[in-house]
Amino acid sequence: MHPRTRAAGRLVAPILLAGCFLTGCAPSQAPRHPAEDDVIKAAGQILTDSCLTRQGLKPSRPGRRTSSPAPEEAKVAEALFGSGRPELSVSLSTGHVVSAHTDGCLAAAQQRLYGDQPRWFRVSTIVNNLGPEARHTHRSLDELRAKHRAEIADWMRLRTHALAEATALLDDPSTKGHPRP
Repeated sequence: MHPRTRAAGRLVAPILLAGCFLTGCAPSQAPRHPAEDDVIKAAGQILTDSCLTRQGLKPSRPGRRTSSPAPEEAKVAEALFGSGRPELSVSLSTGHVVSAHTDGCLAAAQQRLYGDQPRWFRVSTIVNNLGPEARHTHRSLDELRAKHRAEIADWMRLRTHALAEATALLDDPSTKGHPRP
């Protein structure tokens, strides 16, 4: 190693160490902000759990073994997803029909978060299926985005509303899980 390189290394190393000490080279201590999707999911979980609890049902968790008998699980599923014939449906260009209920704890949570559960169902179904539609119709994704510009704008507006509602719900413990008038 050249003498100058060694000398420069001896000068730079203490400066770098001092810089790390002063600026904190360790992982940032700033509060981490959860991803927007995680905020909305967490608020939705609180709302659905609260809805089920108000009905005297125990919320189930994916992957957690339950000792509940099958009729109890059926009650939870009906309370969560709704019952009877689905009131909402969207026919996709792929030939698939997607449907959902407007009753049930999940629908109530979506109504609370998005402000318009039927519209959220419609636009999220369309926007979330642009890729399959592109493959099915042999059109580019850009072309379909242009075609569905209004749905994408609604999706963004409703999602922004949901993030604000979710953040408020998570920040204010007094409103957790209670439906809005």
